[in-house]
Amino acid sequence: MRHKRLCCALAGSAFAIAWINAFTDLDLMLARAMFDPASATFPWRHAWFAETLSHVWAKMVLLTLAGAVVLAAVFDLLWPRLAWPDPFRLRLRVVALAAVLVPSWISVLKYMSASHCPWDLDLFGGDETYVRLFQAVSPYASVGHCMPAGHASSALWLASVAVFWLPHQPRTALRVGLAMLGLGFALGWVQQMRGAHFLTHTLWSMWWTCLIVSILYLWLIERQGVARRSAHIQLS
Repeated sequence: MRHKRLCCALAGSAFAIAWINAFTDLDLMLARAMFDPASATFPWRHAWFAETLSHVWAKMVLLTLAGAVVLAAVFDLLWPRLAWPDPFRLRLRVVALAAVLVPSWISVLKYMSASHCPWDLDLFGGDETYVRLFQAVSPYASVGHCMPAGHASSALWLASVAVFWLPHQPRTALRVGLAMLGLGFALGWVQQMRGAHFLTHTLWSMWWTCLIVSILYLWLIERQGVARRSAHIQLS
């Protein structure tokens, strides 16, 4: 039942994000609100808070944290720490894999994406034409490599920390997961203020994060739990 609800939530949210991008002007409305027509620029593009603090320093801190988690998991894999119980060890591996897979997969999708960033569009002082999701692209058009939002993914992997409270404290896990997704969304929002992304770019990054973390949890933790219960039943 839980798996069905999870699949429905992922499918429904994917449909909602695609609908926003393909059939509404919400992306453009938000970008216009952050754009200054008089100067034909996004005022926050080179602001210290957005360009240096959020985009450089915050990213460095988050990448350092991700590297520390990955190193801890690798060292435990090679030289297991006896003080760490197996449930903790499995969950640490989920977080470490998420720290690698979430930013890496989103980077791959960005590389394959034809979508342009707002500051590249002719609507906002650039040269490129705005193209909606599923809309045909001219064979002569340049590719934008701008969707999903890459900077947000430097924090979104932290949503995997919620697995430490699963399956026994689902409400706490949900609160922690939402808080970490909120952190990633905040970084994505600052990038939207700079004209670097649309709202749906960040939402897609959040969606892919939820999918990757869900797969890791089901693969490494729930599968292990099912195997242990089966072994216990056989022994009894």
